[in-house]
Amino acid sequence: MALLVINLDRIIGSADAWRDTFAAQLPDLPIRFWPDVGELKDIEYLAFMHPDFDRLPAFPNLKAMFSRAAGVEDIVRHPKLPKVPLGKVEPPGGDPMMTEYVVMHVLRLHRDMPGYQAAQAKREWRRVPIVRPEQRRIGFLGFGMMAKAPALVLQSLGFKVSAWVRSPRPAAEVPLFHGRDRLASFLGQTDVAVCLLPLTAETEGIFCARTFAMMPRGAMLVNVGRGRHVVNDDLIAALDSGQLSYAALDALWPEPLPPESPLWLHPRVTVMPHVARRPTVGQLVTEVAANIRSLEANGKLLQQVDVTRGY
Repeated sequence: MALLVINLDRIIGSADAWRDTFAAQLPDLPIRFWPDVGELKDIEYLAFMHPDFDRLPAFPNLKAMFSRAAGVEDIVRHPKLPKVPLGKVEPPGGDPMMTEYVVMHVLRLHRDMPGYQAAQAKREWRRVPIVRPEQRRIGFLGFGMMAKAPALVLQSLGFKVSAWVRSPRPAAEVPLFHGRDRLASFLGQTDVAVCLLPLTAETEGIFCARTFAMMPRGAMLVNVGRGRHVVNDDLIAALDSGQLSYAALDALWPEPLPPESPLWLHPRVTVMPHVARRPTVGQLVTEVAANIRSLEANGKLLQQVDVTRGY
C-alpha cells in the first residue's frame, strides 16, 4: 500500500514536509512523489493538484483519489479519470482563511470603503448616510462547508443572511432558497451576493445580464467561486449602468487575468489574484488521513465528489 503525491509538493511545502507529516499521522503508509512511482501495484491512493491523466499510468490496486483543487470540473470530465472514488480535502468546518476573506470583502462593500478610498484620492471629506447591518441583505450562492462559516459570522454581526442551493435541504441556520425557479426571488432580496458555487454546466455564466437585472439596483457581487460563473462583459455593463455598484472578484476567467482586460482598471472592481485561501501541508494531510481511515474502516470517503454533478 502506498500514496502517490502529484504536483502538491511543488506548490505547497516540500516533499520532505509531506513525507514527515504523513509519517506522523499514518506511519505505515509509504509516500511517493510523481514521477517516481515505483511499483504500480503498490499505489492505492493518489493526492493531487491538476493531474495530467493522459500521462498517468493505470494503477491496478487504486482505491481512492484526493483533489486539493476546490473546483473539480475539469477532473470529472476527463475521459481517463480512474473509476475509483474521488474526494476533496477540505476542513469539515470550513477554512478560517476563507471565512475571514469573505467577511472582509462583504464588510468592505457594506461600509463603502471603495467610495471612501476614491474620495481620499480627490482629498474629499466625504460624509454620506451609513447603512446598518440589519439593513443589508447578504445572499450566499452555495451553502457548503466554505460558505456556512462566513455566513454565520455575518449573521452574528446583525446582517440578514440567506442562501441559494441547487436542491432542497433540511432547515438550516439561515433561510434557504433552492432550485432555478427560486433564483429570481432569492436575488431580488440580495444586496450583496457571495458566490461560492461549484462550476457546472448549470452554474457557468450564472452571473449575467439576466440575473444582474433580478438584483436590487446598486447591489454588489463577491465572487470566490469560479471565474466562469461571471460573464465579464455583462458585469461591466451592469456596473456602468449602476445596476450593480461594485464587484470584488477573487476568481476570474481567464487566470491570470490578461493585462488588456478592462476589469483591471474599472473603478468599481476589485481584482484579486485567486488568493482567498492557502491550506498548509498539515491541514491537507490531516484531511487525507481522515478520509483514508474512514475508507479503510467503513468504505466511505468523508467528502466524496459526485462525478455526475461535478462537485
